[in-house]
Amino acid sequence: MKFSLAKRLMSVAVHLENVYKIYNNVPVVNDLSFTINAGEMFGLLGPNGAGKSTTIRMLTTLTKPTQGQIEVFGYDVISQPILAKQCLGVVLQQVSVDDDLTVWENMELHGRLHHIANPGRQRLIHQWLEYVELATRRDNLVRTLSGGMKRRLQIARALLHQPQILFLDEPTVGLDPQTRRRLWEMIRDLNKQGMTMLLTTHYMDEVEYLCHRIGIMDGGTLISLGTLQELRSAHGEGLVMKQVGERWEYLFFPTLEDANSYLNQQEDKTGMMVRPSNLEDIFVELTGHKLD
Repeated sequence: MKFSLAKRLMSVAVHLENVYKIYNNVPVVNDLSFTINAGEMFGLLGPNGAGKSTTIRMLTTLTKPTQGQIEVFGYDVISQPILAKQCLGVVLQQVSVDDDLTVWENMELHGRLHHIANPGRQRLIHQWLEYVELATRRDNLVRTLSGGMKRRLQIARALLHQPQILFLDEPTVGLDPQTRRRLWEMIRDLNKQGMTMLLTTHYMDEVEYLCHRIGIMDGGTLISLGTLQELRSAHGEGLVMKQVGERWEYLFFPTLEDANSYLNQQEDKTGMMVRPSNLEDIFVELTGHKLD
């Protein structure tokens, strides 16, 4: 189903400049600067404690930065929080829909909280329930829905007030592979139609499939930023894996051919293999952590 997204004529959706968040004299976010372009699907990754969640909380006006500037579609999150929030749609990792209400009642409540007047509210509710394939479930209590259906309802609710940017926090966590793939296609379709998105996830394949650019945070700072190809070019497109005892050692090479050349030069190739590098390899190399 095609639909139109109301958009301000701006090329920059999110802008952070020299942002700090300090708790008890400890910087949780430390001099963070980056920009998300309008229409972009941006992935923000980081191990636990990297400052990712605090960054999202600042972007969504839930907490104020200690220092620095944050703008969402030109609105300052500190001095213009209401205008900034009107641009935002948020889908949390935790299921945040009301189990005791029906699908339609959840949407109706959200629409009223955003002061969306009728008959437009009814039309938008129907439109988004159709889009996420829940129109036939409109009178069902939310507690009767599957996990994937609840996540789709959260997406529909987040889109009801026609935001310009959608924040997706672990949107497919805990879902079966088929449901994950269906949500991926839905998210990708929204982005193709003009919706700017910021995605946080622990699934590397999700980032590789969906995101245009990827920012990696660690220790409160942005340690790498670029497209997947740019990250692979910077850190190495070829990888030699060598089993040492019960663990693997990883050697990066500029190209796959370089990695193969290195392997061919080894007298003892036992426990060694070559493959292209992927996002998880780069993430572990940069942070020393796996996403868990």
